[in-house]
Amino acid sequence: MKTALLSVWDKRKLLPLGRRLHEEDWQLIASGGTAQELEKGGVEVIPVREITGEREWFEGRVKTLHPAIHAGILAPDREEALAQLTERGWPRIDLVVVNLYPFQEMIDRVDLSEDEILEFIDIGGAALLRAAAKNYTRVTVLSDPDDYPTDLSVLDKKGYRLEMAYKAFATTAAYDQAISRYFTEHTVTPREKTHVLHPAQRLRYGENPHQEATFYARKPGGKPFHGTLLQGKALSYNNLLDLEGAWRCVRRFEGPAAAVVKHTSPCGVAEADSPAEALRLALASDPTSAFGSVIASNRTITPAFVDRLGDMFLECLIAPGFSPPTLEPLSQQGNLRLIKAPLEKPLPGRELRTIPGGYLEQEADTGDPGESPRWTVITEREPTPQELAALKFGWQAVMDVKSNAVLLARIEGSKRFTVGIGGGQPNRADCVRMAGLRAGDRAQGAVLASDAFFPFPDGIQLAHELGVTAVVQPGGSIRDPDVIAEADARGLAMLFTHTRHFRH
Repeated sequence: MKTALLSVWDKRKLLPLGRRLHEEDWQLIASGGTAQELEKGGVEVIPVREITGEREWFEGRVKTLHPAIHAGILAPDREEALAQLTERGWPRIDLVVVNLYPFQEMIDRVDLSEDEILEFIDIGGAALLRAAAKNYTRVTVLSDPDDYPTDLSVLDKKGYRLEMAYKAFATTAAYDQAISRYFTEHTVTPREKTHVLHPAQRLRYGENPHQEATFYARKPGGKPFHGTLLQGKALSYNNLLDLEGAWRCVRRFEGPAAAVVKHTSPCGVAEADSPAEALRLALASDPTSAFGSVIASNRTITPAFVDRLGDMFLECLIAPGFSPPTLEPLSQQGNLRLIKAPLEKPLPGRELRTIPGGYLEQEADTGDPGESPRWTVITEREPTPQELAALKFGWQAVMDVKSNAVLLARIEGSKRFTVGIGGGQPNRADCVRMAGLRAGDRAQGAVLASDAFFPFPDGIQLAHELGVTAVVQPGGSIRDPDVIAEADARGLAMLFTHTRHFRH
């Protein structure tokens, strides 16, 4: 008689598998809740404690960690080994069905304490998977309910056992990586890291047609932005990069906000009383560049929002929701992709990039850190309350523009919006010129936000010529006194944030 050990957290498909095994005269050993689930379904099982002669210890922390279990799994297919099992009265285990506590899902929750999270680190389950996978020439291991076979004859095929062993080791590797990442994020010292990623979507190509590309997810079956593609063809590599910039940008704002992104950098950002009004203002920032862009909204898309789009050509639209009346008209817009993405899902806390010879990793820039100094007015003139409100908006919006980043913003009542953006140039003065070119006459009375310091007074001179009245920048240049003197001579108000927001 063959013997199976079952110990699962995810009880999907457990009962049908147990019944099939029972019908084919397998002896079933099961732990705790797994045994209860099978017995409730009328499947006869032997509790683990009857094999080990021990009760479960420490509220279930120790139950399968016992020689009677692991010897039965690890015993090689040799007569002397099987004789030793018989001598001790321990069963030879031929099938191990185990899945692990959902540690990754638990660390994504915000309502659990550290002690509660630590209880979801599976020790016994991981040990069972590794033991069974190591001995795959004799033992079959099933770590995923979706792999439970309907035809048990496959359990006798070495190729199948090898495939399932690989999956078990991949499962424990990803599990250990999630635990390692959790502990690493709670320490300061750089440590060795293992990044386990799952191929989730083969992309048509990369940035260019001759480049191969794949989207890898942190979890099996994961989707970009944890979202759903509601319509349109599959997202491309470039779509995903642009969408990341747009989605990150709109999530910085509490009120209804829209961001128009082209080539990973915003060309228009606005916050207003309604999503439709925010969209109108964001598009007006740079209508020419908005052609073929991606747009993000931090509110559900409404019919008024769709009306604002008109027949404009877009690549993608991402939002937390789409009201039913919007789906039919949006479906008429060719290959426009609609992505519904949950706002409650956190953005990545770490960023990873490749360079020859290795990787760069950094903490994600989510804004001014909580311990950063207060903003300082460093000119003779202080900003007016309206200028200060516009500067605060501009400082939020400029964080997502490629460096050197310069952004011109205005405020009208409850509306806060960009009128010109310049970025991605080798010098900051050219970025001021670019922002001014986009803004035109709207630069008169606007404020300017710069992601890093002005190295020379020429940027302030150019801003004054455009009609800018106030500036916010980090400060920190060796020529700060010259830059401040230039602002005072031109009658500009200027604030130092003492925090930089480069985005390369």
